[in-house]
Amino acid sequence: MDLETLVKKTFGIDAEIISKTEMEKGASSRRYFRIELKGLTAPSTAVVMQLPKDPMVSDEVQSLETSEELSFVNIQRFMTDSQLRVPKIYLNAADEECLILEDLGNETLNSKIKTCSAKEIEQWYLAAVDLLSKMHRNMQPLNENCFASKRYFDRDLLRWELDHYLKWGLYEYKGLKSLDERIVDELNEAFDELADEIASLPFGFVHRDYQSRNLMVTPGKISKNNLAIIDFQDAMTGPRVYDLVALLNDSYVDLPGDVQKRLIDRYTTRMNLSRSEVQYEFDLITVQRKLKDGGRFVFIDREKGDPSFLPFVEKSFSRVARVLWRLPGHSQLKNALVKIDPENFSKPEH
Repeated sequence: MDLETLVKKTFGIDAEIISKTEMEKGASSRRYFRIELKGLTAPSTAVVMQLPKDPMVSDEVQSLETSEELSFVNIQRFMTDSQLRVPKIYLNAADEECLILEDLGNETLNSKIKTCSAKEIEQWYLAAVDLLSKMHRNMQPLNENCFASKRYFDRDLLRWELDHYLKWGLYEYKGLKSLDERIVDELNEAFDELADEIASLPFGFVHRDYQSRNLMVTPGKISKNNLAIIDFQDAMTGPRVYDLVALLNDSYVDLPGDVQKRLIDRYTTRMNLSRSEVQYEFDLITVQRKLKDGGRFVFIDREKGDPSFLPFVEKSFSRVARVLWRLPGHSQLKNALVKIDPENFSKPEH
């Protein structure tokens, strides 16, 4: 069935496509098109999500998948039921390898703040933290039919992600093809310890990539009500502050330390959590997440032919350096990272 037929099936026999324009897809294997429409009951625009040949396979980890229904469709339903702003699904035509979605526009939080004052940026991030708190509260307890309740950010997945740093961040990006085996063994042991500890932290609903490029700004004042959430198909049960780390240690946005502190304060207040516990979990997960991100960006370049994420490799590592030396313990991890990559991870003098 072609797209014209699907559009008529969705919006009525008089619906027509006026134009079709490919949109930026980021690191996803899915492709997106904005279609301009006319017709009595058709919206002026909609977004077509073109699925890959095997739509049940995740871009991140194949073991996360299920064959029951598209993860995007499943998670979207439960987020909608939880009063969270996500794109509406006009048509689920997974058998035709596409979905037709509500068009939320082009303005992400990442693009919005590029024209904002420092005060406005902080206000937008406070709104994003408020929305995050709402998501974490409203999605708990997780419905047993929600895929996020069946998928766990467990020790094996955390450890698999850390291997991205070694394989792609060091061997490929840094060109370090022959590292001392003793240092590699030290790093692997330290990664084991890091993954074990994170896996023991309190868990909850995790979007998995809650950051500035996955929050859409809708018209209106600065408020959580004017932010919409996208790219949620890999949601799972994981460390409770993982999304907070993704937002505040985003590789695409440099938030000053004092602003980040106030935003963490806001989250802990909204969630009624211990500030010291959240800070420790935040720093621990920052190390894991940003080491993985740096390696993942290189993987996207080498394996998918998309070099657009390479400028953010060093930024990802800088997020690790920011918290590494204030993190209690984990001396083996610190020493191994310094031996392997002193340029990025040496202890600051001040």
